[in-house]
Amino acid sequence: MASATRTQKPTATKTRRPPRGAVVRRWLAVGALLLVALLYYRPIKAYVDAHRQLAQKQTQVQALETERARLKHRLGASTSLDTLAREARALGYVRPGERLFIVKGINEWRKRERASYTHR
Repeated sequence: MASATRTQKPTATKTRRPPRGAVVRRWLAVGALLLVALLYYRPIKAYVDAHRQLAQKQTQVQALETERARLKHRLGASTSLDTLAREARALGYVRPGERLFIVKGINEWRKRERASYTHR
């Protein structure tokens, strides 16, 4: 009966600690991983930046190729002498022997003319 009257103590759950050498090795491994991550940070950042710049440049190249195709089409369409003469006159060129007259105030004159037609 002595065993029945004996109160059993609850056993405390002990946490087993790993040996000190294992803890040191773990921290050394974590430190080594951090060192490797720090050493690779700049090259990876440079790679990502270069990739982004490449994408931007490809977009610019595509836009320039589109513009070039448009200009080639326009050049092909303007090979006739009449078209070239019309384009040159739009740019302000005159033929040899012609006199260039610059008339100022045409827009104001047109406005006055329109206003005079509406008041009649």
